[in-house]
Amino acid sequence: MGKSRKLPKCIRADEWPKLYEVVPAKEKSVRIAFVLAYESGLRLSEVLRFSVDHFTRNSIFVPESKYGVERFVPIPKDWKKLDEGWKDKLSKQVPLKVSGRTLQRKFRKYAKLAGLNSLYTFHSLRHGFAVRCLENGMPLNQIQIFLGHANISTTSIYVRANPKDAIKSYEDFF
Repeated sequence: MGKSRKLPKCIRADEWPKLYEVVPAKEKSVRIAFVLAYESGLRLSEVLRFSVDHFTRNSIFVPESKYGVERFVPIPKDWKKLDEGWKDKLSKQVPLKVSGRTLQRKFRKYAKLAGLNSLYTFHSLRHGFAVRCLENGMPLNQIQIFLGHANISTTSIYVRANPKDAIKSYEDFF
């Protein structure tokens, strides 16, 4: 019998606004980090290395991913809605001047303030990105590309994390 794998703890779409709203506006680094993880699927290490030089015309290039994998991820939608000078304003904030440990601590603090699951970690933002993509009908192989997974079976854990389609199929058939 294979090794048991726990389901990822994912920030749900209805929880994301609650978390973002409790982060004070003056905590710009924290807000940027949370948005990059939840809306672009970046890992903590990738968030910390993020630079405006990584922007392409319509995506973010991730040059130093886990295991040396390079990939492209979407630009957060809310950033695309900002005024023309948003990249210049962002360039004054990044690279973030905060440690990974500080971001993890801030995440726990603000997740608690927002009344979220105490088992969530900073990485739950990335998990939330994957599940949200899946819920919105994105094919698993495309999510795999965004997450930088070498093996599709790694990405398929998100199907089990939120079996919404399987439950809907069951309801349609029975």
